Amino acid sequence: MDEDYDVIVLGTGLKECILSGVLSVDGLKVLHMDRNAYYGGESTSLNLTQLWKRFKGDDKPPERLGSSKEYNVDMIPKFMMANGGLVRILIHTDVTKYLNFKAVDGSFVYNKGKIYKVPATDVEALKSPLMGLFEKRRARKFFIYVQEYEEDDPKSHEGLDLNKVTAREIISKYGLEDDTIDFIGHALALHINDSYLEEPAMDFVKRIKLYAESLARFQGGSPYIYPLYGLGELPQAFARLSAVYGGTYMLNKPECKVEFDGDGKVIGVTSEGETAKCKKVVCDPSYLPDKVQKVGKVARAICIMNHPIPDTNDSHSCQVILPQKQLGRKSDMYLFCCSYAHNVAPNGQYIAFVSTEAETDNPEVELKPGIDLLGPVDEIFFDTYDRFVPTNNHEADHCFISSSYDATTHFESTVQDVLEMYTKITGKAVDLSVDLSAASATAEQ
Repeated sequence: MDEDYDVIVLGTGLKECILSGVLSVDGLKVLHMDRNAYYGGESTSLNLTQLWKRFKGDDKPPERLGSSKEYNVDMIPKFMMANGGLVRILIHTDVTKYLNFKAVDGSFVYNKGKIYKVPATDVEALKSPLMGLFEKRRARKFFIYVQEYEEDDPKSHEGLDLNKVTAREIISKYGLEDDTIDFIGHALALHINDSYLEEPAMDFVKRIKLYAESLARFQGGSPYIYPLYGLGELPQAFARLSAVYGGTYMLNKPECKVEFDGDGKVIGVTSEGETAKCKKVVCDPSYLPDKVQKVGKVARAICIMNHPIPDTNDSHSCQVILPQKQLGRKSDMYLFCCSYAHNVAPNGQYIAFVSTEAETDNPEVELKPGIDLLGPVDEIFFDTYDRFVPTNNHEADHCFISSSYDATTHFESTVQDVLEMYTKITGKAVDLSVDLSAASATAEQ
């Protein structure tokens, strides 16, 4: 281990694996270490036996649930937007060749106690039972404005500068009701709270366009795709990519102590008495606990059941967003469901997650509104984990620490963190202008 590396990456969580892959493609010399014997870190996938061991302390799941190895239960379940940042990174790095995707059946929103399909275009707005007749017409006009908006075509701007006008001002121009704003802001634009309303509308409009374009891509019921066999495939695919470009992997390396010089700048990583030298360290919060702070906690339930979520058109895979206002909460709640259709469970079995930013110390009570929507559940596991963000000055110590995964069931915030980290590490932006059709062949299998 007496070699010098440009970057040592600690932890094989998804964010770390994406970065080691992209940095290796850039020609940097990367060493990737993990104290665990498996890939994925916090975002790993477990089979049924591992799931039982982790949450129940023994490894004897009931036989009625079927073969353990047919289960791939993601610990951080998230769908990816078909035209979103993660898919663009997969195409940019050619990692798509290691993965097979399948479209996700449905995208839904919770409103006044019921589940509805999320309308994303002017045509869907007119059909949606979410809105009354007059509201449908107003929403349709709003969707047409968003669909026709082009940043470099002033004719499509209707006299509004979206870098100056707030999202609230755009919405009020169309006279939309609060419940409509709720589903557009949270289930389409995927904002996690209402602070976006006071910010410039450009990001809001771009997010809705991304949703609608992703939805149109596979003509499915949702804008999302998800890999066959679950997300555990992703870190390994990026690890393969890194290896192809000369990256070195070492799993099962205990301790992984980051070493600093007298000025507090990183100089290497020590494990089992050997030190590998490096210029920069990239890691998840668990490797540098004194350089992060706790900012919240995610509560979630993992449920195994033998039927789809009711009122989702029998979707084998879907997301349901429960906007905070609908539940009288400070943060949204998310349902995520996938099944044997994505090869993550035996035939006839479904895995559902309910997750939210914890506001109390009692996840069972807090998650009840989401769990109540699932129908009968065979097995349920409750879990909470703390969320950390970095507090260090990366320019001084050359340490680049990812933020913990949030409660959302899509990858938009995860990708944002990765792209920002990449720019801090390299001083440049990832080129995400790719030919999106490169991923479509695998998506339709």
